[in-house]
Amino acid sequence: MSWSEISILVEKAQMGDREAYGALVERFQNAVYAIALTRVHDASEAQELTQEVFVHAMRKLPQLRDARCFAGWLRQITVRMAINRLTRRGLIRGAEPEMLESVAARTYGPPEELERAEARRQIHEGLDRLKDLDRETLEAFYLRGRTLKQMSREFETPVGTIKRRLHVARHRLKEVMEDGVPAGPARRPTSRRLELAGV
Repeated sequence: MSWSEISILVEKAQMGDREAYGALVERFQNAVYAIALTRVHDASEAQELTQEVFVHAMRKLPQLRDARCFAGWLRQITVRMAINRLTRRGLIRGAEPEMLESVAARTYGPPEELERAEARRQIHEGLDRLKDLDRETLEAFYLRGRTLKQMSREFETPVGTIKRRLHVARHRLKEVMEDGVPAGPARRPTSRRLELAGV
């Protein structure tokens, strides 16, 4: 399937053509699954995430301004939803994997969506309260989708050091989210304790 054919399918899908969207799902499901698996490191969770991505993308498709950007747009959605899932999973203390899967598989109504939006806002607030290096490391890997090798080149640092930085930065973000205590100089001061909404 050529990129021009994909653009035509996207435009049809934006006008409500479900068969066109089905063709897009068929064309991109393996790529989305591969990205999801790289992020969540679990085959069944990656499969669930793939389904969630396509459901979410179908709802948001009318907002896509340029049909030629569909593949990159879909990748961004996959990465963002994987981050949300990993953050939710990593910050629930003592939660069993089965419980996490059932939470992730829910269909969210307006109240839950508000809670999830608040949780995302708090995560971004937590990122802002980290030291520059920790924040930049997490943003490069999770938000901009950089590979370890790309980060190694960008930061001019060995891959092993990047892995260690990611591990440390994730731990510091978790502390900030649980305790509301800045891990470094606060860039956006806040007096109230951050609570994990939507989990």
